[in-house]
Amino acid sequence: MLRALYDWTMQLGASRHAVWALVLIAFIESSFFPIPVDLLLIPMVLAARERAWRLATICTLASVAGGYFGYFIGFSLFETVGRPIIDFYGFQETFARFTERYNEMGAWIVAVFGVTPFPYKVVTIASGVTQLDPLVFGIASLGSRGIRFFLVAALIWYFGPPIRLFIEKYLGWLVLAFVVLLIGGFVLIKYAF
Repeated sequence: MLRALYDWTMQLGASRHAVWALVLIAFIESSFFPIPVDLLLIPMVLAARERAWRLATICTLASVAGGYFGYFIGFSLFETVGRPIIDFYGFQETFARFTERYNEMGAWIVAVFGVTPFPYKVVTIASGVTQLDPLVFGIASLGSRGIRFFLVAALIWYFGPPIRLFIEKYLGWLVLAFVVLLIGGFVLIKYAF
């Protein structure tokens, strides 16, 4: 199944609809969708390395736009939409502590967690709930998401076909490593806040 999903993503990355799919996934991943957009960005850059910087830019801008949608969810729809998302991730207690400290460290929280495997949607919703200055939120998001996606694009662009062979050979292990990092991010947040 994992191989079929990878092959489908590689085909999508080379299709004429790839950019629109990237925009959509980057947008919804920043506000409610649980699958990281990197899983589409990586094969798209592998399929067309000459478009790496364009794809990273598109991914960054769509992710920040989606972040503002997450901000809107937290600001306007927290009880009806935002709280179920937080509950889905099991972050009720952590989220309460998180929002208390937000007024002190909001911009840094957005900047740091926008780069990590921690679900960015939790940060965007928390920013809306705590009414973090929208301009500060946007600047921190643009910087952190840009670093993340340009770093991914740069690594894939630089290593090119050899990294594709590596990914195809060790796909299962790479997914496992990603899951471990994601869980590690959850544990870090749970005990840090």
